[in-house]
Amino acid sequence: MLDVAFQDDSRARTGHAAANLGMLRRVAVSLLKRTEVKGSIKTRRMKAGWDDNYLPQVIPGITAQ
Repeated sequence: MLDVAFQDDSRARTGHAAANLGMLRRVAVSLLKRTEVKGSIKTRRMKAGWDDNYLPQVIPGITAQ
């Protein structure tokens, strides 16, 4: 799922970078799955990046300014 949603061809290979980025991606996919908006994970991710009103629905506790 990470490969599809994030087009995961990351080149982070040194130290703990790959594990850390993988964890952040898994958290992001988990948050996107919890939203009640229809659409694929990839579509939800793009919408969260483009729409400032949708992002607070994905990340609970964040407030829009």
